[in-house]
Amino acid sequence: MKLLRKILFPFVPVYYAVTTVRNLMYDLGIKKSRHFNFPVICVGNLSVGGTGKTPMIEYLIRLLKDDKYVATLSRGYKRKTEGFKLADATDSAESIGDEPFQFYSKFGASILVVVDANRVNGINRLQALTKAPNVVLLDDAFQHRQVKAGLNILLTTYSNPFFCDLVLPTGDLREPKVGVKRANIIVVTKCPTNLNHSDKAFFIRNMNLKPYQTVFFSSIVYSNTVVSVSKTLELDALNRFTLITGIANASALVDFLKSKELQFEHLNFSDHHDFTKDEIKAFEAKELIVTTEKDFMRLKQYDSLSEKLFYLPITVLISEPEKFNKLILDFVES
Repeated sequence: MKLLRKILFPFVPVYYAVTTVRNLMYDLGIKKSRHFNFPVICVGNLSVGGTGKTPMIEYLIRLLKDDKYVATLSRGYKRKTEGFKLADATDSAESIGDEPFQFYSKFGASILVVVDANRVNGINRLQALTKAPNVVLLDDAFQHRQVKAGLNILLTTYSNPFFCDLVLPTGDLREPKVGVKRANIIVVTKCPTNLNHSDKAFFIRNMNLKPYQTVFFSSIVYSNTVVSVSKTLELDALNRFTLITGIANASALVDFLKSKELQFEHLNFSDHHDFTKDEIKAFEAKELIVTTEKDFMRLKQYDSLSEKLFYLPITVLISEPEKFNKLILDFVES
């Protein structure tokens, strides 16, 4: 894959030019962006996959849901339905996508979970509901400029920050790094928990921040237990198990489990992988399976795996959480 990316380097200027012209057309008003007169918060990134958008959306839900009626709006990647769909008890990862299904499974009727590739239509349909939300969280919509969110939160990882990357197909950037100027808040995700002042200064220095931009740093905190549909087990008590991942980058999870000196085999699949019948059959032969929460949402539908399938919960720890929360709450109230 690395060799192929190097071979495709001559196409980088083409991709750069196309995405630059597209953004310029929105900046100049040639292509129109729709602004809404209620709080719309966009969570996205400049790169493809793996920056921690789902945990960030969940963080915002927890912050807002007690005082506001919150809706999440996602594309519903790889779902087997089309158009606008409001999640209900009959849905699954197949009908609305794994991440929206995770939101619905975790927060249920306390929020609205919606999928629609057309974000403008999705928001319009939400506002037409008898009980309309008063805050909309756009999941992975930084490049969907048909909607002009009131607050843009841009995520970039500690291990591969946007300012060290190239655009596709050689790099991972969906658009040139100058696109960072649209962000109000930038969160460097998946940082070591012992990040020091000089490390933070390096990131801030290389971002060339605008006066209206604020930077935060976040870390992933893994649970000491694994969870199934019906029970919880202590992670340290596990004997040999099989780790199954279908996410963009599983290295942090693998490193964490190795640091615990746990014995496991790792079956690594691509992000949003569609598990085949043969793969499910092979999983049935395993004694104990640990996976991510996102993968759990797709695998828990198989009754043959229910007794052996567990996921490892994670939480997000944000630097200066009071300052971060205040920025969000002040925007919503304004």
